[in-house]
Amino acid sequence: MVPSGDEVKLLAGNLVRITQALGGNYTILINGNMVQISAANADALGFEIEEKSESEEPKGDIEQQIWDQLKTCYDPEIPINIFELGLIYGLDISDMNEGKSVNIKMTLTAPGCGMGPMIAGEVERKVQAIEGVEKVLVDLVWEPQWNRDMMSEAAQLELGMF
Repeated sequence: MVPSGDEVKLLAGNLVRITQALGGNYTILINGNMVQISAANADALGFEIEEKSESEEPKGDIEQQIWDQLKTCYDPEIPINIFELGLIYGLDISDMNEGKSVNIKMTLTAPGCGMGPMIAGEVERKVQAIEGVEKVLVDLVWEPQWNRDMMSEAAQLELGMF
């Protein structure tokens, strides 16, 4: 459930309204509550679960692939990706025995956001899926405190905050 992050069980046949379908995830309204449905559970809404195509060639070096994945992660309440929101504070890539170790420092729009662990988990899963990435650590940090000025100009325009 958004924004608490509590898990809920949806029953078959319940009427829902999809309010956001971004990054493979869905945000729905049901009985006045907002709920995020992960891409892995898209079939619960009647959608096919998208499998990554084996024929897809990675675009760019590993750092670019990581940034590209981060741009597919969304706050379920805001139709802007976490990169454009300015939630990514740092990205450090280092070599390991079998691949790369990736450290990501990120924040949330509000310290009390219950969706933090879910968003961080999505970041970890998507970056871990990149070929050549051996280990991912997502560190939620609160300093500096996020503010609207950290959003890209495009995000500010999209949200009407200019």
